[in-house]
Amino acid sequence: MLNSIISGTEITVPAFFLCTAVSLLLGLGAALLCMYKNRYSQSFALTLALLPAMVQVVIMLVNGNIGAGVAVAGAFGLVRFRSAPGSAREIGLIFLAVTLGIATGMGYVTLAVVFFLIIALYGSALTAFRFGAGRENERVLRITIGENLDYDGLFDDLLDQYTAHWELDQVKTTNMGTLYELTYKIILKGARVPKEFLDALRCRNGNLNIICGRMSVKEAL
Repeated sequence: MLNSIISGTEITVPAFFLCTAVSLLLGLGAALLCMYKNRYSQSFALTLALLPAMVQVVIMLVNGNIGAGVAVAGAFGLVRFRSAPGSAREIGLIFLAVTLGIATGMGYVTLAVVFFLIIALYGSALTAFRFGAGRENERVLRITIGENLDYDGLFDDLLDQYTAHWELDQVKTTNMGTLYELTYKIILKGARVPKEFLDALRCRNGNLNIICGRMSVKEAL
């Protein structure tokens, strides 16, 4: 059942069209998996939809030729330096698409379908249960103050009142050294940022910039 439909080095026309059709369907499935509860670009989704079929044709062309295999491996290596860095999820989906293309290119059509269904169900379940997600009430708070203010303990009472936990993560100068920017990592008591909290901070920092947003991946590391 999981055997290859390609025997030896000869690729028949029915086998080619069957492998290509399955590759396109699995590529579409990979693109839909990328779009499930995730931010994505149209170009990336389109690439995922086409990638298994393109890899499949490359594997069919190599088909036991060692020299061609080395050349293809070098070409795939060059692609790394021509692409913008992506998220870990995007890299994982690219590996999935390439794996599916290799499987269909070698004729293991049923194996590719079964493997994709396992990965799709498992990945969708982890996404639905928010596996690995941070706390919903974690935020990064950036407060700008004038250079004449002493930031040490300036907002401690307000942070104690409106947050469950906080820590001063970074202090840096801005605007040619005339302003300080304080970066706090905070955990709110509720799911939303209280307006009273921001109003109290504005009164304390002279109505300068205040930014309160979700923690990025780099900031979480």
